[in-house]
Amino acid sequence: MRGASGSQAYWDLLGLLETVGRPTTSEERAGIEEYEIRAVTRARPYEDVVPALSELNDLGISSLVASSLSTAAVDRFLEAFALRDLFGDVATRDTADGVKTAPLVKLLKAHAFAPDGVLFLTDTAEGLETARQAGVNAILMMNDPDEAMKLTAQNPAGGIVSLHELPDFVRLVAAGLARSQA
Repeated sequence: MRGASGSQAYWDLLGLLETVGRPTTSEERAGIEEYEIRAVTRARPYEDVVPALSELNDLGISSLVASSLSTAAVDRFLEAFALRDLFGDVATRDTADGVKTAPLVKLLKAHAFAPDGVLFLTDTAEGLETARQAGVNAILMMNDPDEAMKLTAQNPAGGIVSLHELPDFVRLVAAGLARSQA
């Protein structure tokens, strides 16, 4: 596995799942799901998540979850932190029958969203690549300044340090679009 972060380790696992050359067994799926549930049980959302997503909802922006995690793991996380109502829909590797781009593409199709009108938050090179493959606009979550500096070379559509910045970012993009259409 390349990086030391949990996020990087998980992307490496997803790469293995894609290239294993056969469907995973029920035992393998159960083991991976158990690992994911343990991980999301230890995870904590940042304090800016609820206010930012609430503000996006007030702006009429749909917030969706496209995740390569199992449905059980995503459900555990959303329910543990009372986040379910902030998201209009969820697609997981189970509901999308695949990882990486599969959950994102499922949501794009289900909601008839034009990919170029979708913002995809990510903090990894693999996430930026997933966004590129799906044709959506990658927004880099710049959690680690050194890593973010490297990732900007992949030309994300934008970047934010905190989710508190996301509603203003959306307003800025909307204002630019309105000016260009006028």
